[in-house]
Amino acid sequence: MTEEPLLVIAAGGTGGHMFPAQALAEAMLARGWRVRLATDARGARYATGFPEEVERVVTAAASLSQGGLARRAAAPFSVAAGAAASIASMRRERPDCVAGFGGYPALPAMIAATALQIPRLIHEANGVLGRVNRAFARRVDVVACGTWPTEVPEGATVVHTGNPVRAAVLAEQGATYVMPGDWPMGLLVIGGSQGAGLFARVVPEALRLIDPDLRARLRLAQQVRPEDMARTGDIYADLGIEADLRGFFEDVPQRLAEATLVISRAGASSIADVTVIGRPAILIPYAAATDDHQAANALGLVEAGGAFMIREQELTAEGLAGHITAILTDAEGAAAMAEASLAQGRPDAAEHLAGLVVELAQQGRNA
Repeated sequence: MTEEPLLVIAAGGTGGHMFPAQALAEAMLARGWRVRLATDARGARYATGFPEEVERVVTAAASLSQGGLARRAAAPFSVAAGAAASIASMRRERPDCVAGFGGYPALPAMIAATALQIPRLIHEANGVLGRVNRAFARRVDVVACGTWPTEVPEGATVVHTGNPVRAAVLAEQGATYVMPGDWPMGLLVIGGSQGAGLFARVVPEALRLIDPDLRARLRLAQQVRPEDMARTGDIYADLGIEADLRGFFEDVPQRLAEATLVISRAGASSIADVTVIGRPAILIPYAAATDDHQAANALGLVEAGGAFMIREQELTAEGLAGHITAILTDAEGAAAMAEASLAQGRPDAAEHLAGLVVELAQQGRNA
């Protein structure tokens, strides 16, 4: 009996890398493949959502550009050790394909796959290639882009797949949008650790400035850091806003489906989730994102009419209040934004990416 083919997924570091990797893992398992996640200790902490069938392999890795001088000096040795371990592992059991999702935890497995000439691809979620993906763009068979357009090095083979979303997001795909009106309206504010602090300062002041009748109809769910929880909760209580404040939402897809408006950072995975479900959004790109990639992520949705973008350096409570009011007092306009957002979604992205994996594996067998 022929053993099922094996895909090694190299990813880690942040949810932005791990969520699309998880979606590909789910798609490949459904096709009867075995899946192995190659990551480092930090990446393993983001892998709790992966199906149990996915084997986890934790390998030494380190950033070559972050941390203090001693840490950066030691990083090449960690990467070399991880790459050696990955080469040994892949020689013992040669994968049919290796898929890298960026971030320094992907380095050892991608180095090994390149050294052993295993069929391989990288997926770049953002509108600007990350450092690791940029380094491998011309050394892999395909660069799969989640955001379009994405500038890649000359000579690389590029395919626009979109950003894969998890099964929980697909379950809410195209959920019916309830337009704003004289009834309760869901306002979802999410931003990860890099947005929660900023949003805890600005969103309460923005909501203080909107019309009291509109404010009374809001049903707010907001991601808030533990140190900001009490202060933010007190402000909303004083304003009479029904608010569910949490450090992390386990059920973001369901909350997106229930939202009338979303305020979010412009991470690629967040935008993918918003557009597959189809919700109007106010996007506030993280100003310190490498090469301003969050602004690049937001551009397509903004140009399509599904979102407004406010640069972090231009963000004020007054400006945000104006955008919230404009959207939530224009039912037809909000519905048009929801429709434009849904049109930008790529619910087939995971299947498209899975198809590339199968195609590359087949080419490798025939070589």
